[in-house]
Amino acid sequence: MSQHLKKVAILLSGRGSNFVALSDAIQEGKIPARIVLVFSNRPDAQGLEKARQRGYPTACIPPEGRGREPYDQLVAEALQEAGAEVICLAGYMRILSPVLVRAFPERILNIHPSLLPAFTGLRAQRQALEWGARVSGCTVHFVDEELDHGPIILQHPVPILEGDTEESLSERILVHEHEIYPQALRIVCQGKYRIQGRRVIVDQA
Repeated sequence: MSQHLKKVAILLSGRGSNFVALSDAIQEGKIPARIVLVFSNRPDAQGLEKARQRGYPTACIPPEGRGREPYDQLVAEALQEAGAEVICLAGYMRILSPVLVRAFPERILNIHPSLLPAFTGLRAQRQALEWGARVSGCTVHFVDEELDHGPIILQHPVPILEGDTEESLSERILVHEHEIYPQALRIVCQGKYRIQGRRVIVDQA
């Protein structure tokens, strides 16, 4: 009996490096999933072109002139029309409204360049440097209605080195983003986990 492939949609706003990492892992058979849509709020997003080159369905809805919740309703409808079961935010530079979160409860994943709950929001790497933190890292978590807040699936620490800049720290964190995001998506697509309060408990078997 063949394993069910989860239908995954990826939302991005920029170059799409995490999308590429997820796509590669799926194409290599490491994740029981198939990508049914790559969506962007920006028509010029490099990630959209990369998705087209890989033969994935793409969609773009510019947000200009639309309120946050009406816009997210359109996004939710596009994702539902594609049949998406799991949503991955991969450098999607919009804060989701409750409209979108409630359309896919505990089915939206995000990756953030810090060890949450530290340094939420934008420029997390700069925040870590400004605080004088010794360690930063990255976190994959489920999305809830608060910013960078939902239950944590995986994290990876990255030490902050003397002389680090925002750019150098970001580059070292990104390497591990590309490792743990596919791992987290595999856990979710296999269904070998449960959520207890804020904890995601992974079935190690």
